[in-house]
Amino acid sequence: MFRIAVLSSGMSRGSNLRAMAEYFKINNLPVHISFAVRTRKAAPIAQVCDEQGITCHFIAYKNQLQFEEKVLYLCQCKGIHLLALSGFLKKLSPMFLRDLAVPAINIHPALLPKYGGQNMYGSAVHEAVYANQENESGATVHLVDAKYDHGKIIAQQKVDISKCRSPEEIAAAVLKVEQQLYGRAVWEFLNKVYS
Repeated sequence: MFRIAVLSSGMSRGSNLRAMAEYFKINNLPVHISFAVRTRKAAPIAQVCDEQGITCHFIAYKNQLQFEEKVLYLCQCKGIHLLALSGFLKKLSPMFLRDLAVPAINIHPALLPKYGGQNMYGSAVHEAVYANQENESGATVHLVDAKYDHGKIIAQQKVDISKCRSPEEIAAAVLKVEQQLYGRAVWEFLNKVYS
């Protein structure tokens, strides 16, 4: 059984976590989401965790070192095989990534390396894609390193956005792709790393 943890921040909706959990259940895969972390008490992801029977820890992000120490402790206690970021908007320190000693991955709502980097998250990504009149966008799953949206690409899925008439329409199209991609990418990555 692979054990993973999910890290979110801000007011994360938890839609990718829900899609991932349902993908594992529907396909009867030996992957267990041991816990999730949110940085705000009121984040909707807590409700998603309740629905899915996933323990959701609240850890305030007031001090990066203390936050990372608490997350690391949880990961080590639970014997986590993988840390999956889902709506986590902070940069993780090189020390944390080293001490974690297992892969950390993230999903980004664009086709990296385009439309990535600092301040490129959420609506800012889709607004940039729309402003540049792109005909396609998509989602990218990548390894997490010390730079925003920089680590090795694990999986990508494209979507035609040529008929989208606003950044909001692009966001909706890309979210569908994210939800199709993340669970599958996690499963394939776990099998590759731990085979």
